[in-house]
Parts: sequence; structure tokens; C-alpha cells
Amino acid sequence: MENYETLLATIALMMGTSWASGINLYAVLLVLGLGGSTGHIDLPTGLSVLQEPLVIGAAGIMYFIEFFMDKIPGMDSVWDSIHTFVRIPAGAMLAAGAVGDVTPALEIAAGILGAGAAATSHATKAGTRLLINTSPEPVTNWSASIMEDFLVLAGMWAALKQPDIFLILFVVFMGIAIWSLPRLWFLIKTLLSKIAKFLGFTSEQAVTSNVSNSIVPSMEFQPHDQIMALERLQQLRDKGVLTEQEFEQQKSIILRKNN
Repeated sequence: MENYETLLATIALMMGTSWASGINLYAVLLVLGLGGSTGHIDLPTGLSVLQEPLVIGAAGIMYFIEFFMDKIPGMDSVWDSIHTFVRIPAGAMLAAGAVGDVTPALEIAAGILGAGAAATSHATKAGTRLLINTSPEPVTNWSASIMEDFLVLAGMWAALKQPDIFLILFVVFMGIAIWSLPRLWFLIKTLLSKIAKFLGFTSEQAVTSNVSNSIVPSMEFQPHDQIMALERLQQLRDKGVLTEQEFEQQKSIILRKNN
């Protein structure tokens, strides 16, 4: 029974630190560092370095910066983008350290699982924040940031004090995240394409490939716009978007559809 409880606590700590790292890494480091240094948390050997004053100080400074950056619309998404290269590797390292002094194969396996958990929670947070930033007011950003900090603190407490409950909630979260990420990605791609279109970043290749889908089909239903369509083709050729051959092909199609 004791071995079972120890295994459960280790798995909860491993997945809890990596999951929370994907949301707010520096809060996780502070919780573990302060808890370990004050004796409230018995850290495994692989994580004992977190209770060093230098590590706690660095984590505190970065948490202070993130606390404000995370509440500024637009800047929070920039911060999340940069921390893609920080949170996921850190989640893997924390997960590997949480299993303690074991075989290298088990540490690598823990690191892989930790990286996956951190990547999932980070992608969910970053995607949600990007969608929230479509709102012009900052209240939703503040609310989301405070809620994320609360989730991290509550999740870490559960992982340390109630590992069985945490693991159940963790499985539920991962299931919801895996289900929602493809939908979030679709919404994010749609949003980014609209932003690119608004800023005029549409590539010439995309314009060329869509000529027959944008001009020609419209001529089937609006034959009186033949002159306008020909003028548009002429402009595309003059700008170098269409080659002479492509211009003649599209011109022939327009004339043929309107005869």
C-alpha cells in the first residue's frame, strides 16, 4: 500500500509540474522552491536544486515580469510565443527530475511524457489567449491571466496533497485539450488569415492560384462585368502577378464564358 501511494504521488508530481509549466513555469518554480526551502514540500533529489536562493530569486523576478506581461493584450501572445521554447523543455526537465534517482530509461520516459503534457497545456493557453485578443478590451486578458494563475496554484496543491484527485482532473483536462486543440487551431488559422489579408500580406502565389476561382466563376453569374474582369486581369499582369501566358489563358476563359 505504501509503495502504491508513493508511486501515485510521484506520478502526480511528475505530471503536475509539467502540466503547470505549460501555463506558468515561473509560478511552478516558485511554489516548489519556496515549499522545499521552508520544509513544506519534500522535493525529490532531482528537484532539490529549485530550493536554492539563487533559483528562487530568478524565478521570482521572471514571475513578476510575466505577471504583468500576461495581462497586456497582444503582448501576452508574444510572450507565449517566446516561451514555447522555454516551457516545454522545462516541463520535460521537471518531469524527469520528479521521478527521482532511477534508471536513465525511466527518466527519459518521464521527460517525454512531461514534454507532451507541457506542450498540450501551453498550446491550449496560447491558442485561447490569441482568440481572447480579438476582443478590444483588456478585462478578458486580466480575467484569463488570474484564472490561469489560480489553476496553476490549485493544480500544484492537488498534485502534492491529493495526487489521486489531481490525476483524475489531469486526465479530464488532457481529454478536453486534445478534443479542443484542432478546433482552436482552425479558429487561429482563420484569424491569422484575416489579419494577413487586412495587412496586405497575401502572397503572389496565392493570388495567382486563386485567379480562376475568384474572377472566372463570378463571370458565370455576372456576364455584364466582362470589361471589369478583363481590366483586373490586365492589372494583375502589369504587376507581374500573372505571366503573359496565364493572362491569355484567363482572358480566353472569360471571353468564352460570356459568348
